[in-house]
Amino acid sequence: MSGFVKNIARIVLFILLQVYVLNKIPHLHRFIVPYLYFLPLLWLPFSVSRLGLLFYGFATGLTLDYFAMTPGLHAAACVLMMYVRPFIINALTPKDESEFTYNEPSPKAMQWTPYAVYVFVLVLLHHGYLVFLEWLSFGSFLDFIIKVIATTAISLLLIFTIEILFPRKQKFRSNTA
Repeated sequence: MSGFVKNIARIVLFILLQVYVLNKIPHLHRFIVPYLYFLPLLWLPFSVSRLGLLFYGFATGLTLDYFAMTPGLHAAACVLMMYVRPFIINALTPKDESEFTYNEPSPKAMQWTPYAVYVFVLVLLHHGYLVFLEWLSFGSFLDFIIKVIATTAISLLLIFTIEILFPRKQKFRSNTA
């Protein structure tokens, strides 16, 4: 299966999981909202261009906005996350290309600590911006902070559980251009 088709299939699967499973779960608390739809965006190959990343982020967020009836909140958060992603990857990956031979971010490719930092920073950024956009219309600052922390914590728990239970097959980058 080509990389483009695989990425689109992952995104569709996770959006369906978000819409028909996670959004239907009765909330444990008003602050805990599990988001997992953006995980395929974190798994996009290193070779995707910046414009491609922004397109993937916008399309994914806009699709969820359509189902959730939120006017662009998820699209804005996903685009911001995809804009920052290359900077985080450049900061966390080795500068010597010979040490770094994998095709996409994963615990096996980046090792667990840099991968955990990568996921934590992007999830916190996504949730912080998403909750901030929601908070502009209502809520106190304490509610904002608690919701960002709780939503980030539950999402990180789900992401690391998926990474442990369903490890992805890793492809190596080839030396050919």
